[in-house]
Amino acid sequence: MDRRRFMAGTATATAGALVVFAGASPSSAQEASGTTAATGAAGSDGDHVKGLTAITQVFGAGQKLVAVAVEYDREIDARTLSTSTFTVTDRTVTKVYTNRSADLADRARYGRYVIVELSPDDTAAALWVTQQGGGTPPTGGTGTGTGDSGGGVGAGGPKVGDTTPGGTIVAAKATLTQAGTVTTAHGTQYPASSTALTTDAVKNLIVDDFQQFTFADPATGQTLNYNLFVPKDYNPRKSYPLVLFMHDASVVNVATEGPLVQGLGAVCWASPEDQARHEAFVLAPEYGSVVIDDDYLPSTLFDATANLVESVTQQYSIDRKRRYTTGQSMGAMMSLGLNIKYPDLFAAAFIVAGQWPEAQAAPLAKKDLWILVSADDTKAYPGEQAITAVIQEQGTQVSTALWDGQSTAAEFAADVRSMKAQRTPVNFAAFEAGTVVPTGSTTSAHMATWQVAYTIPGIRDWIMRQSM
Repeated sequence: MDRRRFMAGTATATAGALVVFAGASPSSAQEASGTTAATGAAGSDGDHVKGLTAITQVFGAGQKLVAVAVEYDREIDARTLSTSTFTVTDRTVTKVYTNRSADLADRARYGRYVIVELSPDDTAAALWVTQQGGGTPPTGGTGTGTGDSGGGVGAGGPKVGDTTPGGTIVAAKATLTQAGTVTTAHGTQYPASSTALTTDAVKNLIVDDFQQFTFADPATGQTLNYNLFVPKDYNPRKSYPLVLFMHDASVVNVATEGPLVQGLGAVCWASPEDQARHEAFVLAPEYGSVVIDDDYLPSTLFDATANLVESVTQQYSIDRKRRYTTGQSMGAMMSLGLNIKYPDLFAAAFIVAGQWPEAQAAPLAKKDLWILVSADDTKAYPGEQAITAVIQEQGTQVSTALWDGQSTAAEFAADVRSMKAQRTPVNFAAFEAGTVVPTGSTTSAHMATWQVAYTIPGIRDWIMRQSM
């Protein structure tokens, strides 16, 4: 995976932009950022550090800076390293080891890269900061379409056409000091130094595997920026499934990469683990404005999204019987609405914290759905209950369950197996009241739902096995 160089400090509260300088040299990055890039550890042995790469990873709550890869001029002996060998400004060092590339893998006894892992729980780790229901408290009463603050649409909140970003992407940057002696594989010692070194490159795990494109829809006149993951060994002679992920309102009018860094909704399907089980395309549009609110009268970006799915299907070898949709809050509402208006577009849907008028819900009885919501979500929960009641009235079987939002991975896996065993086309799981928001967190139950939902691989496996 190529390392991408990012200008430090390009993300602002108004634009939330991530500016990428593909192939930019360390010197140009220094000039752009006004910082000192890694030019080597000062000492009698000369300059030995050739570069520092910030490594980022996406979690349920968003992208975080989780490690710094220090590239030396010679292979380093891992046995001489400890968590006290390096310090990183405002960060907690949790692990130090060598590797042969700038990757998170503690496998090599010797390597030119020293990986300095950092605690994702550090405040300074966060690269996605939302102003809606988590992180910075909302101002002006942001609505959600779910009756609580954070990430959606609704009365008193963002309306269709609103272009106000609800979050900010922070540039990944770290300052590191070699506080202890580093020894090469041949026994040469590089002494400690007081020189502070700043990262000059960024490696975004999984996020960098997506490509960015623009779709000009002739039918609606709308233009959509979007992210597309193409399977690593794509073979046009094979047929692949496609997953469409649609973000919530907090990501409106952020950078094109916004849907990839604010949570796991898109990147989870593109992880090496998921791709090993289910090779698939992943499509994640970035909406420049709110597409739908509680009036349920979407903008033309709604239809442009359906047209984008068709366009990508035509460009690649995608199985029309295995196209899937998922989304959170606004994106969940769009997933429901698209399944109603375009019944032949998707084989199945994963609906996370969203709702739709039950009077229009009857067509959903013919769809394969997995619905996940918090019982504390005062609008999406009763909204989804009303929808599933309509589905059952149409004669479709629905499995229901209450889950503990604080469950372990093994417990969630057991929960999923239990629902799968009922073999119903619609599964409706709700997190029990008081269980989805971590203790001490300011995140709303609405937003906390999708911070957990996309960490459960069993649901994704179920979706991928559905076909029209």
